[in-house]
Amino acid sequence: MTQVQNEDDEAVDVVFPIEGQYLARDHAHELRQTLCLQMPWLETDAHVGIHPIKLVPGSDSPALLSRRSLLLLRVPTQRAQELSTLAGLDLMVAGQRLHLGTAHLRELQPHTTLYAYKVAADSENEVVFMAAAERELAELGIGGERVCGKRQVLSVTDGVVNTFSLMLHALPPDQSLRLQHKGIGRHRLLGCGIFIPHKSAAAV
Repeated sequence: MTQVQNEDDEAVDVVFPIEGQYLARDHAHELRQTLCLQMPWLETDAHVGIHPIKLVPGSDSPALLSRRSLLLLRVPTQRAQELSTLAGLDLMVAGQRLHLGTAHLRELQPHTTLYAYKVAADSENEVVFMAAAERELAELGIGGERVCGKRQVLSVTDGVVNTFSLMLHALPPDQSLRLQHKGIGRHRLLGCGIFIPHKSAAAV
Protein backbone atom coordinates (compact mmCIF):
# COMPACT_ATOMS: atom_id res chain seq x y z
CA MET A 1 0.00 0.00 0.00
CA THR A 2 1.38 3.39 -0.94
CA GLN A 3 1.66 6.24 1.51
CA VAL A 4 -1.06 8.27 -0.22
CA GLN A 5 -3.58 5.42 -0.13
CA ASN A 6 -6.02 5.07 2.75
CA GLU A 7 -8.52 2.40 3.80
CA ASP A 8 -11.32 3.91 1.73
CA ASP A 9 -9.20 3.80 -1.42
CA GLU A 10 -7.81 0.26 -1.21
CA ALA A 11 -8.46 -1.80 -4.33
CA VAL A 12 -6.56 -4.27 -6.46
CA ASP A 13 -6.84 -5.89 -9.87
CA VAL A 14 -7.14 -9.68 -9.79
CA VAL A 15 -5.59 -10.96 -13.03
CA PHE A 16 -6.41 -14.34 -14.62
CA PRO A 17 -4.60 -15.71 -17.67
CA ILE A 18 -7.14 -16.94 -20.24
CA GLU A 19 -6.97 -19.95 -22.53
CA GLY A 20 -9.45 -19.99 -25.38
CA GLN A 21 -9.82 -19.45 -29.11
CA TYR A 22 -12.62 -16.97 -29.71
CA LEU A 23 -14.85 -14.49 -27.91
CA ALA A 24 -17.68 -12.30 -29.13
CA ARG A 25 -16.61 -8.66 -29.46
CA ASP A 26 -19.71 -7.53 -27.59
CA HIS A 27 -19.32 -9.98 -24.71
CA ALA A 28 -19.59 -7.78 -21.62
CA HIS A 29 -23.17 -8.72 -20.67
CA GLU A 30 -22.57 -12.48 -20.98
CA LEU A 31 -19.26 -12.24 -19.10
CA ARG A 32 -20.99 -10.42 -16.26
CA GLN A 33 -23.73 -13.05 -16.03
CA THR A 34 -21.26 -15.93 -16.05
CA LEU A 35 -19.01 -14.46 -13.36
CA CYS A 36 -21.92 -13.43 -11.13
CA LEU A 37 -23.27 -16.98 -11.22
CA GLN A 38 -19.92 -18.12 -9.81
CA MET A 39 -19.54 -15.18 -7.38
CA PRO A 40 -22.95 -13.60 -6.56
CA TRP A 41 -21.35 -10.96 -4.32
CA LEU A 42 -19.88 -9.28 -7.39
CA GLU A 43 -23.30 -7.74 -8.05
CA THR A 44 -23.73 -6.37 -4.54
CA ASP A 45 -20.39 -4.58 -4.10
CA ALA A 46 -20.46 -1.18 -5.80
CA HIS A 47 -16.66 -1.05 -5.98
CA VAL A 48 -16.32 -4.16 -8.17
CA GLY A 49 -15.55 -3.79 -11.85
CA ILE A 50 -14.85 -6.23 -14.70
CA HIS A 51 -12.30 -4.91 -17.17
CA PRO A 52 -12.98 -5.28 -20.90
CA ILE A 53 -11.12 -8.30 -22.32
CA LYS A 54 -8.69 -7.24 -25.04
CA LEU A 55 -9.24 -9.03 -28.34
CA VAL A 56 -7.34 -9.23 -31.62
CA PRO A 57 -8.22 -6.04 -33.55
CA GLY A 58 -10.68 -6.28 -36.41
CA SER A 59 -14.40 -6.39 -37.16
CA ASP A 60 -15.05 -10.14 -37.24
CA SER A 61 -17.08 -11.64 -34.42
CA PRO A 62 -16.38 -13.88 -32.65
CA ALA A 63 -12.90 -12.42 -32.43
CA LEU A 64 -9.68 -14.28 -31.92
CA LEU A 65 -8.32 -14.27 -28.39
CA SER A 66 -4.72 -13.21 -28.10
CA ARG A 67 -2.36 -15.51 -26.23
CA ARG A 68 -1.86 -12.55 -23.91
CA SER A 69 -5.58 -11.98 -23.26
CA LEU A 70 -6.41 -11.60 -19.60
CA LEU A 71 -9.48 -11.42 -17.39
CA LEU A 72 -9.14 -8.64 -14.83
CA LEU A 73 -11.50 -7.86 -11.99
CA ARG A 74 -11.08 -4.75 -9.87
CA VAL A 75 -12.21 -5.47 -6.32
CA PRO A 76 -11.71 -4.12 -2.79
CA THR A 77 -8.43 -5.55 -1.52
CA GLN A 78 -10.08 -7.49 1.31
CA ARG A 79 -12.16 -9.50 -1.20
CA ALA A 80 -9.39 -10.40 -3.63
CA GLN A 81 -8.65 -13.82 -2.11
CA GLU A 82 -12.27 -14.90 -2.58
CA LEU A 83 -11.70 -14.90 -6.33
CA SER A 84 -8.91 -17.48 -6.14
CA THR A 85 -11.49 -20.28 -6.40
CA LEU A 86 -12.17 -19.25 -10.01
CA ALA A 87 -8.72 -20.52 -11.05
CA GLY A 88 -8.96 -23.69 -13.16
CA LEU A 89 -12.59 -23.18 -14.14
CA ASP A 90 -13.96 -23.35 -17.66
CA LEU A 91 -16.40 -20.50 -18.23
CA MET A 92 -18.88 -20.41 -21.11
CA VAL A 93 -19.24 -16.84 -22.34
CA ALA A 94 -21.50 -16.18 -25.31
CA GLY A 95 -21.01 -19.77 -26.47
CA GLN A 96 -17.22 -19.71 -26.16
CA ARG A 97 -15.12 -21.58 -23.61
CA LEU A 98 -12.64 -19.62 -21.50
CA HIS A 99 -10.27 -21.51 -19.20
CA LEU A 100 -8.99 -19.44 -16.28
CA GLY A 101 -5.46 -19.92 -15.06
CA THR A 102 -4.04 -19.10 -11.63
CA ALA A 103 -4.65 -15.50 -10.63
CA HIS A 104 -2.17 -12.94 -9.42
CA LEU A 105 -2.73 -9.53 -7.87
CA ARG A 106 -1.81 -6.25 -9.50
CA GLU A 107 -1.65 -3.29 -7.14
CA LEU A 108 -2.99 0.05 -8.33
CA GLN A 109 -0.37 2.73 -8.83
CA PRO A 110 -0.81 6.54 -8.64
CA HIS A 111 -0.25 7.37 -12.32
CA THR A 112 -0.84 10.96 -13.36
CA THR A 113 -2.73 9.96 -16.54
CA LEU A 114 -5.69 7.58 -16.41
CA TYR A 115 -7.96 6.27 -19.14
CA ALA A 116 -11.35 4.53 -19.24
CA TYR A 117 -12.23 2.69 -22.45
CA LYS A 118 -15.92 3.20 -21.76
CA VAL A 119 -17.91 5.37 -19.37
CA ALA A 120 -21.70 4.89 -19.41
CA ALA A 121 -23.69 7.88 -20.65
CA ASP A 122 -27.36 8.80 -20.47
CA SER A 123 -27.20 10.55 -23.84
CA GLU A 124 -25.54 10.33 -27.24
CA ASN A 125 -24.56 13.98 -26.77
CA GLU A 126 -20.94 14.49 -25.75
CA VAL A 127 -21.66 17.81 -24.04
CA VAL A 128 -24.37 16.24 -21.88
CA PHE A 129 -22.07 13.33 -21.04
CA MET A 130 -19.18 15.57 -20.05
CA ALA A 131 -21.41 17.72 -17.83
CA ALA A 132 -22.55 14.60 -15.95
CA ALA A 133 -18.98 13.29 -15.70
CA GLU A 134 -17.77 16.64 -14.35
CA ARG A 135 -20.40 16.54 -11.61
CA GLU A 136 -19.42 13.04 -10.52
CA LEU A 137 -15.70 13.80 -10.62
CA ALA A 138 -16.30 16.92 -8.52
CA GLU A 139 -18.18 14.84 -5.92
CA LEU A 140 -15.13 12.57 -5.69
CA GLY A 141 -12.78 15.54 -5.40
CA ILE A 142 -11.01 14.69 -8.66
CA GLY A 143 -9.22 17.48 -10.53
CA GLY A 144 -6.87 17.18 -13.47
CA GLU A 145 -7.58 17.83 -17.14
CA ARG A 146 -10.21 15.88 -19.11
CA VAL A 147 -10.22 14.60 -22.69
CA CYS A 148 -13.36 12.94 -24.07
CA GLY A 149 -12.93 10.27 -26.73
CA LYS A 150 -15.19 8.43 -29.14
CA ARG A 151 -18.75 7.27 -28.53
CA GLN A 152 -19.57 3.56 -28.60
CA VAL A 153 -22.66 1.48 -27.84
CA LEU A 154 -22.76 -1.49 -25.46
CA SER A 155 -25.42 -4.20 -25.72
CA VAL A 156 -27.47 -5.02 -22.61
CA THR A 157 -30.57 -7.13 -21.98
CA ASP A 158 -33.08 -4.39 -22.72
CA GLY A 159 -31.26 -2.48 -25.44
CA VAL A 160 -27.99 -0.57 -25.64
CA VAL A 161 -25.99 1.80 -23.44
CA ASN A 162 -24.18 4.80 -24.88
CA THR A 163 -20.58 5.11 -23.72
CA PHE A 164 -17.66 7.48 -24.24
CA SER A 165 -13.97 6.93 -23.60
CA LEU A 166 -12.48 9.37 -21.13
CA MET A 167 -8.96 10.40 -20.16
CA LEU A 168 -7.81 12.43 -17.18
CA HIS A 169 -4.28 13.70 -16.80
CA ALA A 170 -2.23 15.84 -14.44
CA LEU A 171 -3.74 13.97 -11.50
CA PRO A 172 -2.15 14.14 -8.03
CA PRO A 173 -1.32 10.71 -6.54
CA ASP A 174 -4.17 10.62 -4.01
CA GLN A 175 -6.75 11.56 -6.64
CA SER A 176 -5.38 9.01 -9.10
CA LEU A 177 -5.80 6.17 -6.61
CA ARG A 178 -9.24 7.38 -5.53
CA LEU A 179 -10.50 7.48 -9.11
CA GLN A 180 -9.14 4.01 -9.86
CA HIS A 181 -10.87 2.61 -6.80
CA LYS A 182 -14.19 4.41 -7.12
CA GLY A 183 -14.64 4.67 -10.88
CA ILE A 184 -17.48 6.76 -12.28
CA GLY A 185 -20.85 6.09 -13.86
CA ARG A 186 -22.97 2.97 -14.07
CA HIS A 187 -22.32 -0.54 -15.40
CA ARG A 188 -18.91 -1.24 -13.87
CA LEU A 189 -19.58 -4.98 -14.25
CA LEU A 190 -19.89 -4.32 -17.98
CA GLY A 191 -16.45 -2.73 -18.08
CA CYS A 192 -17.61 0.89 -17.82
CA GLY A 193 -16.04 3.61 -15.70
CA ILE A 194 -12.88 1.64 -14.86
CA PHE A 195 -9.71 3.71 -15.13
CA ILE A 196 -6.30 2.33 -16.01
CA PRO A 197 -2.86 3.98 -16.41
CA HIS A 198 -2.09 5.54 -19.77
CA LYS A 199 1.22 6.85 -21.07
CA SER A 200 -0.02 10.01 -22.75
CA ALA A 201 -3.13 12.10 -23.30
CA ALA A 202 -2.02 12.60 -26.92
CA ALA A 203 -3.41 9.16 -27.84
CA VAL A 204 -7.05 10.15 -27.36
